[in-house]
Amino acid sequence: MTDRRLAIDAWESLFRAQHEVFDDINDDFHEDTLSQAEYDVLLTVTRGENMTARLRDVTANMLISQPSVSRLVDRMAARGLIAKCADPDDGRGALVRATDAGAALFRRLASAHGRAIAERMSLLSDEELSQLRDLTVKLRKKQPGC
Repeated sequence: MTDRRLAIDAWESLFRAQHEVFDDINDDFHEDTLSQAEYDVLLTVTRGENMTARLRDVTANMLISQPSVSRLVDRMAARGLIAKCADPDDGRGALVRATDAGAALFRRLASAHGRAIAERMSLLSDEELSQLRDLTVKLRKKQPGC
């Protein structure tokens, strides 16, 4: 059985580290260009074939509720960052595609954001980064019976 005190200490350390790192790199985002949430939408969309993703896939990658994602996508479409249309393979679904303007803005911000992440994470060796990635993947998996 896992040592409860150690588990709590590790969780608290992970939680605090996540918030501190997020605060550091969140400075890359400004409401007049792209918010963190808009960046996340464009990250998912630009990774898709033809810079397109199903709205349900965008929602699955976000840390906000489905209604919030729908409103965000509608606001982004109104700004000309993405286009939203019916999914021909799913009558109830929608496809979201990055516009040229949205993709260009995303690429410009992604470059600076990637540098900020790499700089912040340079405190760790490549081996430690691999371990951190593997451990966080393991933590994200649901436990049997949950």
